[in-house]
Amino acid sequence: MSVSDEQTTVPANISERSDGPALVAIRGEDKAGNEFRLGTREYDWHTHVRGQVFCVESGLVHMRTAHGSWLSPPNRAGWIPPGEAHKVSVNGAMSGWSLLITPEAASELPRHPCVIGISELMRALVRRAVSWSAQHTLEAEQERVIAVLLDEMRHAPHEALHLPMPQDRRLLRITTAIFEQPKDDRTLDAWASWAGLSARTLSRLFRSETGISFAQWRQQARLTHALERLAQGDAVAVVADALGYATPSNFIAMFRRSFGDSPARYFANRAGSTFR
Repeated sequence: MSVSDEQTTVPANISERSDGPALVAIRGEDKAGNEFRLGTREYDWHTHVRGQVFCVESGLVHMRTAHGSWLSPPNRAGWIPPGEAHKVSVNGAMSGWSLLITPEAASELPRHPCVIGISELMRALVRRAVSWSAQHTLEAEQERVIAVLLDEMRHAPHEALHLPMPQDRRLLRITTAIFEQPKDDRTLDAWASWAGLSARTLSRLFRSETGISFAQWRQQARLTHALERLAQGDAVAVVADALGYATPSNFIAMFRRSFGDSPARYFANRAGSTFR
């Protein structure tokens, strides 16, 4: 049975509705009025009733929650569960897509934000679902496609693009300062003295609250800055200098150790598959 004309308009701001289709797919562009507005912009702290999966085909998305930061480069998908307070920065993303998923349908998806890999099947299913974005009621075969898409998301590999955040106020003071000045190369002892605790306590707290050492955390924070700056089109030499590396080659070597590619190849490889 075909969907009637009266059923072809999804309610405004569907991200705040738990009724309607279990999953709504939206094509995102840098255009006013698009619910998944791209380009280069900041979305301050907010929540949604529905969970959100988002993917860009160029640039980078940086999502932040109280528990840490996640980076979503081209053709990786970021996941934000229903009701999770988050802040989002979009850098140089001109096209992509977003999935808005009801709390009930999201109950078997990850409980915490993450970044997942995208299979060709997932991309094809999203392309199909975008064509229904104006429908309030779905047909049986469309519901089955949504079920397969949710299965693909459940089994998708997680990407190591997470920067955990500590809760201790002294550690937060340090991490905030590092974010503001990523090239600051003070030693652990110097940071501990600045924040009013011993180096041993700083080292112990960092590992217990983030799961990684202070040195590892600082490198991941720098990588976060590097990916954002590179996505904006900054030259490798400029980014290397901003992060305190003596030469661009030192920065490229660190980047390759972390991601398996040079900065140029990293973005080129991930921009190779498009939605259309």
